[in-house]
Amino acid sequence: MATNEIIKPTDVDITGSSIIINWDDGHRGIYPHRMLRLRCPCASCVEEMTGRALLDPDSVPQDVRALDQMAVGQYALQFLWSDAHYTGIYTYRALRAACTCIACNEARARQP
Repeated sequence: MATNEIIKPTDVDITGSSIIINWDDGHRGIYPHRMLRLRCPCASCVEEMTGRALLDPDSVPQDVRALDQMAVGQYALQFLWSDAHYTGIYTYRALRAACTCIACNEARARQP
């Protein structure tokens, strides 16, 4: 796959203890539900001009889960969360960067 091509999900499974995204380059991404909810990029959760977090983590239930998901164009996913939040658009690039699989965690640990 060329480096300028967007890597896209082939399958998104929200039913387990973590959200699993299979990507078209063969990668299997693992995303804990609450971790993704706390990273919501919408204007209610992040100040648009500064990027400062507005979301109080204590306001998000520990057991928050994605109840549904949908593609947004050819570049992002949107989730409906069990706390009724649904406005965040998670770009594929941001989702790949947030992957918590062993390989991605090890790669991040090697970065200076």
